[in-house]
Amino acid sequence: MIKVGVQMQSEIRSQMRGGVGNVEIMEIFTPQELKGKCRLLAKITIPVGGSIGLHEHGEEEEIYYIIQGKAKVTDAGVVRELGVGDAVLTGGGASHAIENIGAEPLVFMATILTY
Repeated sequence: MIKVGVQMQSEIRSQMRGGVGNVEIMEIFTPQELKGKCRLLAKITIPVGGSIGLHEHGEEEEIYYIIQGKAKVTDAGVVRELGVGDAVLTGGGASHAIENIGAEPLVFMATILTY
């Protein structure tokens, strides 16, 4: 299946998971298109100073892969700064959060795999 960018749906979520600001989520493929154990494959953009609040992933894993910008990530209680090319994997009941601490929008790929 080939899908061009104009076919991908974007939505804005305000204060996502208790975070700050408006987060843009562009769904690349829907769960129905993927037909597997994946409930999210998306490009996420967080504005300067914005964040996605702390939330848990039980019975699933979420992967973040940083494409642009600088992030502060909390993963299972560990806080780290991440940049372009860095990734984080959270699952099995652990919690995570992500915050844009850079001077440009934070852009990353997010994938949620279910068990």
